[in-house]
Amino acid sequence: MAFLIEDNPARRRFEILVDDSLAGTAHYRLAPGLVIFTHTEVDPAYQGKGVGSALARGALDQVRERGERVQAPCPFISSFIGSHPEYADLLAPESAPY
Repeated sequence: MAFLIEDNPARRRFEILVDDSLAGTAHYRLAPGLVIFTHTEVDPAYQGKGVGSALARGALDQVRERGERVQAPCPFISSFIGSHPEYADLLAPESAPY
């Protein structure tokens, strides 16, 4: 499987394409210097195949490249960061504006 993770700012979501098919999305809101992940979905046909983790990793890597920080009320992104401490530095204080 070939993964491609792209930001779709018009829809406020990161998208993962698997062999050119939309397999999942990570929705967000923006604040100055901040990406607030609100909800992540993976198509049932792709669950259990590492698609969600690839989406989280790709989205967080893009946020890092842009020099932004993250808040993760989304349980999936929050859990992913908790399991991958290399992304913990992206977390913004909870007091940042939504």
